[in-house]
This record gives sequence, structure tokens and C-alpha cells, in this order.
Amino acid sequence: MTDQPNANSDQSGAVGTDRLGPRPLERPAVDQQEAAVFGRPRGVEGAFDKLYTPVPNGNGQKLNLAPPTPESLAEAFSRPPGAEGVRLQRPLEAAGENGAAEDPLWTDTNDPWRDPASGAVLGGPAVVPEDDETEGQKLPSGARLSLPEVLFGRRVQPKALAMLGVVALLIGAVGGLVGWWVADTGSALTGSATISEAEAAKERPPGSLADIARRVSPAVVSLEVVKPGADSGEQGSGVVIDPQGYVLTNEHVVSSAVGDAATKITAVFNDGTRTEAKIVGADQKTDLAVVKVNVTNPVVMQIGKSSDLQVGDAVIAVGSPLALQNSITSGIVSALDRPVTAGGDNGAAPVTYSAIQTDAAINHGNSGGALVDSTGALVGINSAIRSSSSDGGSIGIGFAIPSDYAIKIAKALIKDGKVKHADIGINAASTVAGSSTMGAQVRNVAPGGPAASAGIKEGDVITKVGDHVVRDSAELTVAVRSHDPGQVVPVQLARDGALLVVDVTLGSD
Repeated sequence: MTDQPNANSDQSGAVGTDRLGPRPLERPAVDQQEAAVFGRPRGVEGAFDKLYTPVPNGNGQKLNLAPPTPESLAEAFSRPPGAEGVRLQRPLEAAGENGAAEDPLWTDTNDPWRDPASGAVLGGPAVVPEDDETEGQKLPSGARLSLPEVLFGRRVQPKALAMLGVVALLIGAVGGLVGWWVADTGSALTGSATISEAEAAKERPPGSLADIARRVSPAVVSLEVVKPGADSGEQGSGVVIDPQGYVLTNEHVVSSAVGDAATKITAVFNDGTRTEAKIVGADQKTDLAVVKVNVTNPVVMQIGKSSDLQVGDAVIAVGSPLALQNSITSGIVSALDRPVTAGGDNGAAPVTYSAIQTDAAINHGNSGGALVDSTGALVGINSAIRSSSSDGGSIGIGFAIPSDYAIKIAKALIKDGKVKHADIGINAASTVAGSSTMGAQVRNVAPGGPAASAGIKEGDVITKVGDHVVRDSAELTVAVRSHDPGQVVPVQLARDGALLVVDVTLGSD
């Protein structure tokens, strides 16, 4: 056995066969700028850490000991066991000495197997063999991947792939046939329409027209008045004002049944219920009447105050215009306390009353129906219209009897079946144009009547009754009937250019 030289046998610096000898200690020059930045300040010795106390050595001097090395670092970077004499060496080139040159990592810069920047490709061998016989010849290329291998990674059988292709062809053929049939049977004017529909229903908040119509329509009925043997008759509307079945309407709606017990009155509710109605009482001078129907728990109209109305307030007319049941129209209050004279047909006396004027559409058949305010409360009974056409259609000028006056008359009719009106005992006419005084001129005075007892004479012009201004004969009638019989009211009149005020105790008709 041949002895091998010991690596630790020579520490003199001689170069052995398997290692380099120790090199001189190299101390590079210290840069002055770095020393000024990282060096100790002048007059400072030892460590900067004032909390560290150096341990004295045997000679009484303090040693600046570094903290112990972590166990993990010591195990990873310490010398192996038994190699206490081995020192770290530096290569000859770093020390500036000539030494044996080491083999480079690769010698050929075109060698793809040794060049880390070489790309990975599929093909022939990376290194062309240096053989004269193969020089100039095209080398065979490597194996190429098939379509199933690229698409499915060799996980699909050829039969399944073929079946998939057949299915795709069938689907394409069916789609083509359907498209051809649609194109062949259609035309330029037909096709599918895209309709945009609203997702949310229309809102109907409380107080809207729809809400008011829903609440008040059940309390408004249609009245059909038919004489015996007749196929058709008169038609109008009525308002249920009492849970006992009392219905308020216009007198001219049921006038043909007032003196004829055989004439039949039928009340039709908005749900289609039909029932017979009987006349309770009628008053021709105010054009109001009350009929009664035999129903259980009817919907009753809420009564409002017509005196609270103002011009411009919103109102709704509810009734059966032209026999069209459950119809509503909306508008505003056009005027208040409008003296209206209507009727007088077929020998009947004209009717004069103070009316609410509205532009809500009112037509024949609305008579006796309800005029309600924006809360759905009754403020008037639709009674008359003004029309400029021969057919009597609505032109936006309608009149309703105020609810305050209508309910007062209805209560009297329900109680007694008749109504007593205040009377002044004169006949009057409107003053002619050009007169110095506007009012109602007295034409004759009933002997012993209220006017005669108060000293009113023919030719006097009445200009005011109580708080009501009188500008014509219609306003005189309205002003007198706004009071009760037996009430004493001041009457202002003009006589021979002087104004007089007399107290008149109103009588009864």
C-alpha cells in the first residue's frame, strides 16, 4: 500500500499536490471617506454598545468579545471535525500570482447543452457530430405529436374522437336546415318582435284619482226611470247618503215618477246589483229629490263642506253620463255662488239656485251624481250644464248644487217628504241695461205679504238681502231662499235715487 501525503503535514506554505499553500495576508487600503462615515469617533475606544461590559483577560486588560455565534450558523459554516489546522485559502488569481488555469464551464459558446440561455426545442440532436460522412447531410427530425395528443393528451380513443366529429356534423346540419327554413318561410314584413314591458305596476298612492274613484264609486248609483209599457225611459245618477238606503238625486231625474206610482225606478250599483227604488220626497224649486232602496249595509258617501271650497280646488264628477255607468271626470272649481236658472221644460217652472261651477265634464246622465273634492268627500250634486251645441254636449261648463244646501233639503225631505222655502212676497225682474242701479226691480207686491208689511213698493230696486249682494232677479231668489221662513233679514233697496234699508220678516211658500 502506497502512502499518501498528509494534507496537514506541511504548514510552511509549500504547495502540495492537491491544494494551494497559504497566501500572505492582504490588507486593502481604507478609503478616507468611508472611514469618516463608518469609523469610530475620535477619542472613542472599544465597542459603541455602552451596555456591553468587556471581560478582562489574564493580564488585567479588557477584551471586547463578540456575542456567541448562533448554533445553526456555527454548524453550517464551521470547520469539519479533525480539521483544526485547515485554513481558508484564496485562489492564486485573486492574490495576483500565476497559477494553473481552471477549466471553463463550457468551451463552445454555440453548445446549447452548456449554454444556459439556449431555448428548449424539439428536433434533432443538439450537437452535430464531427464526422466527415455526415457533413452536408440533412439529419432526421424528431417525432412529432399528433392532433389527439395535442388536444387531448392521448386520453381520448380514436373511436370516441370520430364519434365526436360525427355529432358535431349532425348538429351543424340541423342548425343549417332550421336557418334555411326560417329564411325561406319568412318575409321582410314578418318576424319576431322585441316588446319592452314595464316591470313594476303603476303606482296608485292614497289621494290619487284612482284611489278616490275606488272609494266613492260604490256610493254612486245609476237610476233608471221607466214608465209602464215603455221599452226605455229616463236615466240619471244618485248618491247614497245614509246607511238605511236613502239616495239623493235631482228632482228632474225622477220627475216622471213623482205623480205616477206605476212608473218604476231601478237603482243599479257599480257591482251590477239592481234593486227597486221608492220616492221619499221631491222638491221642484231646488231640483232635489230623495229615493230609498232596500239594500243591506250599502257604501255611504262621506259628506264634505261646500263652504270650504275655493276657486281652483280639484274636484271629481262621478256618475253615469249617457248611460255609461261608473264614469268619472276630473276638473277644478271654476266659480262659487253662481246663480243658475235651469229647467222649465214641459211646462215645469224654472229652477234657480246658487251653484258650484266646474270644468269637469258633465253630460246627460250625470244629473244627480256626486261632485267630490280631493279627499273624496261630497261637495255638490251635479245638476246642469251649459252647452252651445244642439246635442247638449259638455263644453266644460257644469253646475252642481252645493252639498251644504243639498243635505239640508234632503234632511227635510226624509223627515217630512216636503220642503218649505222662505218667501219675500214679490215678483221682480232684472234691471235693464243702462240703469243707474243694478239689482232686482220689484214689479208687483203681494198684498199682506212680507214685502208689503215692510213697506217695499213697486219700482223699488233691491240691491242686497242680508249679506248677499243682489245684481239680478236670480240672485234675489237665491238670497231669499238661503234664509229660513220667519227669519228677519235687512233688505237694502234704491228708491228715487236714495238707498233705504228695511227689515223684512220672511214668510213661507
